[in-house]
Amino acid sequence: MLQSKLFPGSLKENPKDEVSVSAKYLIRAGFIDKLMAGVYTILPLGWKVLHKIEDIIREEMDAIDGQEVLMPSLSPQENWRKTADRLNKIDVLFEARGANKESRRRNDATYVLSCTHEDIITPLAKKMKFSYKDFPLALYQIQAKFRNEARAKSGILRGREFRMKDLYSFHRSPEGLKKFYEKSKGAYANVFERLGIGADTHITLASGGDFTKDYSHEFQTECEAGEDLVFKVKSSGVCYNREITPSQASEFKVKEGLKEMELVKGEGVISVQELIKFLKIDIERTTKTLVYETDQGDFLLVAIRGDYEINEEKLCKVAGVERIWLAEAKKVKKLTGAEVGYIGVLNVPKKVKLFMDDSLRGRVNFEAGANKTNYHAVNVNFGRDLEEPKEFYDIKTAKEGDIFPETGEKYEVFKGSEVGNIFPLNTKFSEAFDYRYTDKDGSKKIVYMGSYGIGSTRAMGVIVEKLHDDKGIIWPEAVAPFKVHLISIGENEKAQELYEKLQTKGVEVLFDDRDMSPGGKFAEADLIGCPYRVVISAKTLEKGKIEVKKRNDDKIEFLNEEELLSKIK
Repeated sequence: MLQSKLFPGSLKENPKDEVSVSAKYLIRAGFIDKLMAGVYTILPLGWKVLHKIEDIIREEMDAIDGQEVLMPSLSPQENWRKTADRLNKIDVLFEARGANKESRRRNDATYVLSCTHEDIITPLAKKMKFSYKDFPLALYQIQAKFRNEARAKSGILRGREFRMKDLYSFHRSPEGLKKFYEKSKGAYANVFERLGIGADTHITLASGGDFTKDYSHEFQTECEAGEDLVFKVKSSGVCYNREITPSQASEFKVKEGLKEMELVKGEGVISVQELIKFLKIDIERTTKTLVYETDQGDFLLVAIRGDYEINEEKLCKVAGVERIWLAEAKKVKKLTGAEVGYIGVLNVPKKVKLFMDDSLRGRVNFEAGANKTNYHAVNVNFGRDLEEPKEFYDIKTAKEGDIFPETGEKYEVFKGSEVGNIFPLNTKFSEAFDYRYTDKDGSKKIVYMGSYGIGSTRAMGVIVEKLHDDKGIIWPEAVAPFKVHLISIGENEKAQELYEKLQTKGVEVLFDDRDMSPGGKFAEADLIGCPYRVVISAKTLEKGKIEVKKRNDDKIEFLNEEELLSKIK
C-alpha cells in the first residue's frame, strides 16, 4: 500500500473529546473515525486489523467444530417476549421503526435491533435440528451488535454499535454442555494468546444471571481503562468479578471500653457522609440499614458497615429467594415505626428477617439507626444493647483490602476490560421456545444450551490499551495492518524496488512514498505501529545496507537485502 494513497491519513493532534488511550491513538493514526458517541467508522487501517482479529477468532471457533452463520440484526419483538419478556427487561435494547410518516405508512412494525441472538438462534435450530443424532451443534456469527449504553466514553472499548462473535451450542444433556463449555475455555485462551494479550487475560468467575445458579466466566484483560474490578486470589490464581467476589471485611480494630449508648437527634442527617461529619466518627462505625421485600412476601432488614454497599445478588442467595426490591417508604415506616434513613438493628420487629453482614462483626461503640425518626443511636454494642446474631453473612460488594474467606489472604485487585464471556444457558431459551429433541427411545427431551461471546472491536481497543508507548501503537505481528512500514528518504526508486520485492515474497508493506521530512515520517510510523520500520536512504545505500528497527525495540540494525528478507519472512 502506498501511504500517499492511504485514506484518510493521520491527524496532528489527539482528539479532545476522547479519554481512553486507545481511542486517541486509533483516531489519530487513522484506524477509526467517530461519528457520534459510541459509534465509529472502521477505516482501511482499522479494517485490516479487525479482519485479522476476526480471522483468528474464526480459526479457533472452527477448531471446536463451530459453523459460521450470519443472522439478521432486526428481529421480531414477539421472540423477545417469549423469553421471560426480555423485551421489557433488558435495559440496553434498541428498537427500530420507520423514521418518518411515509416510511411508517409503508410498514408500521417495530423491531428489536439485536444486542444478542439467543432469541433468534433457538427457534432457528429448533426448525432444523431435532434428532439426538444432530447434537452437539455449535453455530456462531461475527456481526454488528447494538446496545444503548449509558456511558459510551471509552472509544471502541464500550460502543453503542460494535462487532462481536457470538457462538451458541446445543446439547442433549448437562454433561454434554459442560464438556463443550470447557473446550470453549481453551479456544478462548488460544484466541487471546494469538492476539498478544494472553498473559494479561484472566478467566474470571462471574454471575450466571438468570441463566444458571452456577458461575459464568469472563475473560478479563488487566487494563487501566477497564471498567470492571477483578479480585485475584494470589495463592491459586482464581479471579472473581467484583459483583460475586466472596468477601470478608478487613477487621476494624479499636481498643476501648464500652461506652453508654445514647440517642442523638440528627434531623435530616441520613447519608453515611452526613453521619460521619455530624457524629464525628469513623465511617467503619456507621451502619447502613435497608428494608427489602421478596418475591415470597417477606420483609428483610439488612445491615452492613457504612463503607460497603449491599450486594443484592448475594442477598438473594443467602435469603433463599429469586427476587428482591427496596420496600416503599410508607411500608418501612409501618414496619419499623421510623422514616427511611433512621431505621436500624435495635428492636427489630419479629416478623422481619434480619441479615447482618460480616463487616459488622467485632465492632464496639458503633452507630445504628434508632428506629425513631430523626434519631440515631451511638455507642451501640452487641451483647448489651442487642443480641449478637448466630450467623453473619457475606452480603456486600467487595472492595480493595477485602479478604478471601477460605485462606485469609488479601485479594490482589486490578482493573479489567472484559474481552470475552461464556454462559451456561442450560434450558432457559429451549424451554421458552419448547425446543426438544427426539431421543433413541422416541421420547422428547429438552435441549441444553451455552452462549459464548468475544467483542472483536473491543479486543482491538484493548490491544492498543495494553501495547503502546508515548509515541503510538505497538501492534503484535499477528494483527498488525502491515508487517513492514517502508520509509524512503530521497531514494524512492530503490525503495520502490524493495517494496515490490517484499510484496512478491508475500510481505504486507505500507510504503511511505510521500515528500515530507524524515522526522514526520518516523513519527507517523511510530504512531501507526507496524512491527518493522525499514528505511532506505542515500547514507545507508552507500554501504549497501538497509536500516531496520522493530517497533518495540530501540535497537537499530543495518542489514543487506538478503538479511532483511530472512529477518522478516
